[in-house]
Amino acid sequence: MSTECSTHEPLLSSGKQEDDGFSYVKDKKAQFLVKLTRWFLKFAMCSIFIAWVSFLFLLPSESVTEWSDNYVDATSGSVKKKPKHAAFRLWTFPVIVDGPFGVVTAAELIGILLVVVYIIWAVSVYAIQNYNLIPYFESQGKRNAMLKHTGLRFGSIGLICIVFLFLPVARGSILLRLTNIPFEHATRYHVWLGHLTMTLFTLHGSCYFYSWILEDRVVHQLINWKNNSIANLPGVISLSAGLLMWVTSLPPVRRLNFEIFYYTHHLYIVFIVFMAMHVGDIIFSYNALSWVFLQVRELSWLQWHPFSVSSSPLDGKHHLAILIKVLGNWTQKLRGHILSITDQDGLVQPNLKLKASVEGPYGHESPYHLLYENLILVAGGIGISPFLAILSDILHRVRDRKPCMPRNVVIIWAVKRSQELPLLHSLDMESLCPTFNAKLNLEIQTYVTQESEPPLEEGEVQKYASSTVFSSPSQCGMSRLVGTGNTIWSGTYVMVSTIGLVVSLNLVNVFYINPYDISYQWYKGLLLLICMVASVIVFGGLVIGLWSFWDRISLAKENFWDEKKTDGMLHNESTTHKNLSEGSFAKTIKHGQRPDFTEIFGTMAERWGNVDIGVIVCGPTSLERSVAKECRSKNIGRKSNAPIFHFNRHSFDL
Repeated sequence: MSTECSTHEPLLSSGKQEDDGFSYVKDKKAQFLVKLTRWFLKFAMCSIFIAWVSFLFLLPSESVTEWSDNYVDATSGSVKKKPKHAAFRLWTFPVIVDGPFGVVTAAELIGILLVVVYIIWAVSVYAIQNYNLIPYFESQGKRNAMLKHTGLRFGSIGLICIVFLFLPVARGSILLRLTNIPFEHATRYHVWLGHLTMTLFTLHGSCYFYSWILEDRVVHQLINWKNNSIANLPGVISLSAGLLMWVTSLPPVRRLNFEIFYYTHHLYIVFIVFMAMHVGDIIFSYNALSWVFLQVRELSWLQWHPFSVSSSPLDGKHHLAILIKVLGNWTQKLRGHILSITDQDGLVQPNLKLKASVEGPYGHESPYHLLYENLILVAGGIGISPFLAILSDILHRVRDRKPCMPRNVVIIWAVKRSQELPLLHSLDMESLCPTFNAKLNLEIQTYVTQESEPPLEEGEVQKYASSTVFSSPSQCGMSRLVGTGNTIWSGTYVMVSTIGLVVSLNLVNVFYINPYDISYQWYKGLLLLICMVASVIVFGGLVIGLWSFWDRISLAKENFWDEKKTDGMLHNESTTHKNLSEGSFAKTIKHGQRPDFTEIFGTMAERWGNVDIGVIVCGPTSLERSVAKECRSKNIGRKSNAPIFHFNRHSFDL
C-alpha cells in the first residue's frame, strides 16, 4: 500500500480569526432580528401544519367528529349559547367614534397601532442602514444615494403591505370566517391598506424620480426596460394604474360617480401584472447546491436526466456547468456523440452543433453551505460535482468580499480509480482567487479505493485536458427558453395561457355545450381537459414562437460581440494549465484504503474545538450511512469542549 502525502500544512491556524470584512452579517443586531423573525415564522408554520395533521388524524374519533360538527353548526348561522356573565369584546367595543377612520373598535385600533408601529420601526431601521451605506456610494453623491436606497426601502415595505391587501376583499374567504369578520366590514381594512400601500409606492416612485432629475436622465430612466435587472417602465405603468385607482376611490369621486370607481378599480390587473414585471424574479436564483435536468434531442426526445450543478452562480449569469460521468446507456451515447463532433484537439467543430435543453435549476433555496465556518465535504465518485460548485462559490465570495462564513474546509473524496482524479482539476482555484490561501484553510483528502499503487507503469500521470473558450456560430447558441430565463416572456406565457383557457371554456360553452344541451358531467370534464391542453399549446405556443423569434434576434447581437471578445481571449490564452494539486493547500492522496471517518472526525474535533461543523455528504447510500453514524456518535458522546457535527446530504440518487 502506497501513500502519497503533501508536506504542506494548513496555512492558517484553526482558531477564531479577526473579522476582516468577510463576516456573514456585519450588524449583529440585524442578524439577531432576522434569525428571530425566521424562527418565529418557522414555528408558526410548523404549529399550523402539526395542528392540521393532528386534526385530520383524530377526525375519525367520535369526540373530534362531534366537536367538528358543533363548530360547523356554530359558524353556519345558528344561535350561540347565552354567556353566564356580561363581558367586553374587542370587536364590538367602539373606541374612536369621530375621526378619519370612522368608527373604530378596540380590536381594529390594536391592528392600526401594530401597523403604525411596524411602519415607524421599519423606516427607522432602514434609514440607519441607508446612512451606513453612504460611504460605499460616494461616487453617486450622498443625496442621490440616499434617495435611491430610501425609495428601495419604501418599495420593500409596500410589497409587504400588498401581501395583505387582497385578503379582506376575498369573498367567502376562510380567513374571514375563522375570524368571524363579515365581508362588508372587512372591506374597510382593504381601504385602509390601499391608502397605506399607495402612499408607500408613491414615495418609492418619487424618490427615484427625484434622483433621476439630479442625474438629468428622467426620460431615459422612465422608458428603461431591462430584461436582466429591474425594469423601470413596467414600474411606471404599474404606479400610474395604482394612482388612477387611488384617486377614483376617494370618497368624493366614489360618491359622485360610483361606476368610474368600479371600472377603474379593475385596473388592479394592470397594476399587479406590471408590478410583477417591474420586480421580476429577484428573489430566485440558483445556488451552488442546485440540480438541472438535461435533454439532448440527438439522443432522445423523451429522456431527461438530472445532474448537479458544478458551478457557482457567481461565475457569471450566462454560465452554468455540470460534470457528467459515463454510467449508463444514455451517458455512453452522449460521450460517443460528443467525440464524433470534435476534432483531434478535442474542440467542437464550428460547423456542427449539439443541441441540449435544460430544465431548472431546482434545489434548496438556502445556500446552507454558507452557514458554517467549518465545513467537512464528503464525496463519493461523481459526488464531487456539487462540492466543486461550493468551493467555487466560496472562492468567488472571498475574492469579491461578499458575506461568507466558511474559513476551514476539508474535502474527503473517495474514488475507485485514479482516472477519476482529473475531475478535481476542473476548478482552477489559483486563477479564480489567487489570494484564497490567506482567507481559507483548505484540505483535500483523496482515497483511491481499488488501486494499491499510483498508475505510473508507463511513466505518465493522468492529466487534465483543460477546456478552451471558443466561439460558436449563432445558429447553435444556447436558447434561453427556460423557466426564469426572461421574466417578461415567462409571465406573458402564463397570462396568455390563462386567458386562452378562459376564452376556450367560454367558446365551448356558448357554441357547443349550451346549444346542444350537453349534460354528461364526465364529458364536460373531458372538454375542460381539452381546453386546458389547447390553451397551453395554442395560446402558449404563440408566445413561445414570438419569444423564440425575439430570442434569435437578441442572440445574434450577443454572438456578434462575444466573437470579438473570444478572439482576444484565444489570442492571449496560455497553453499551460495550472494543476490544482500544485496549489497552496494541504492535500493527501491515499491508495488502497477507504476513509476512516472516526479518525477524520476526531482529528477535526481536536483541531477546531467547540464549534459548529457543517457536514455535507454526496455519494452512495452506504457512504451517507457511514457519515451519518459518525455524526450521531460524535454528538451523543460529545464533551463540553467538543464540536457539534451538523449532518446534511445532497441527494445522489435523483
